[in-house]
Amino acid sequence: MAKHTIWEARRWASSFLTEYNRETNVADLLLMHHLQCGRAQLLANGRDEVDEEIFTKFQRDIHTHAEEGVPVQHLIGHEEFYGREFIVNQHVLIPRPETEELIVAVTEHLKKKAWLERKLNMVDVGTGSGIIAITLALELTDVEMRAVDLSSEALHVAKQNAATHKADICFYEGSFLEPIMEAGEKMDVIVSNPPYIPESDRSSLSDVVINHDPELALFAEDNGLAAYRTIVSQVPRVKAEEALLAFEIGHNQGEAVSTIITETFPDATVSVLQDINQKDRIILAWL
Repeated sequence: MAKHTIWEARRWASSFLTEYNRETNVADLLLMHHLQCGRAQLLANGRDEVDEEIFTKFQRDIHTHAEEGVPVQHLIGHEEFYGREFIVNQHVLIPRPETEELIVAVTEHLKKKAWLERKLNMVDVGTGSGIIAITLALELTDVEMRAVDLSSEALHVAKQNAATHKADICFYEGSFLEPIMEAGEKMDVIVSNPPYIPESDRSSLSDVVINHDPELALFAEDNGLAAYRTIVSQVPRVKAEEALLAFEIGHNQGEAVSTIITETFPDATVSVLQDINQKDRIILAWL
C-alpha cells in the first residue's frame, strides 16, 4: 500500500467530503484526532507520512461520516464546550456554541444582581451530557447544583463528564422538575435547554441531526412549546422566594415563551436575548 502524507490525506478527504456535500473541515478534525495533534502541528507537518493503520481508520471514519451522516463528534467521542471537552454519543445532544451564550447570560445576570456573592441552589432541567450544569458549577463560586434528565443513558454520560471535570452535582432521573418537586427543594436558579423543535420542522433538519441526535432532546409538541409550558407550570412549586429562570429557545419563540412565563408570573421581568447571529436565543426571567 502506498504511503500517504498528511497533506495527501487531507486533500483526499476534503474531495471525498465535498462529493457528499459534507463540511470539509471534518477532514482536519478527524485527522487531528487520529494523529493526536493540534491544527498548527497538522499544518506544519504536511509532508510527514501517515501510518498505514492510522490512515485506514481515518478513511473509515471519513466514509462513515460522508455516507451515513454520523456526526464527527460521535466518531471522535467528544466535543468542546466553554473550553472543556465533554463526552458525547447518540444518547445526548452535541453541544452547540449558542448554548455557551446561555452560560454567559446567566452568569452576567447573576452578577448584576450581586447573587454571585451568595450561595445558590440551581437546577439544570434536561441536562443531557451535563454541559450546562457542569459549566455553571465550575464557573460560579458557591453553587449547589442539581441536574435532571428523563433518559438514564443521558444521565450516564452526564455523570461521566461530571467525574472527569470534578464537578459536584446531584443528578436526578425524571421528567423536567418533577424530581425537585418530590424532594421539596427550592431553587434560586432554574436553567434549561429543553426540546423546542416543532415536529413540522423535521424535514428541514440534516441527516446528521435527525438520524443521530436523540429525538427526546429535539422535538416538542405544541409547535415546539410543550416543554416550556410544562416547566413553567412546575416552577411555582420549586422556586425560592425570588428566582431566575433561564431558557434557550428557538429563534422564533421569543414572544411565545415570554407569554408562557408572564401568564404564570404576571410580575416577572422577562428579557429576550439574541445570539451572535442576531437571532432570539435566550430568555431570562426574574420571578
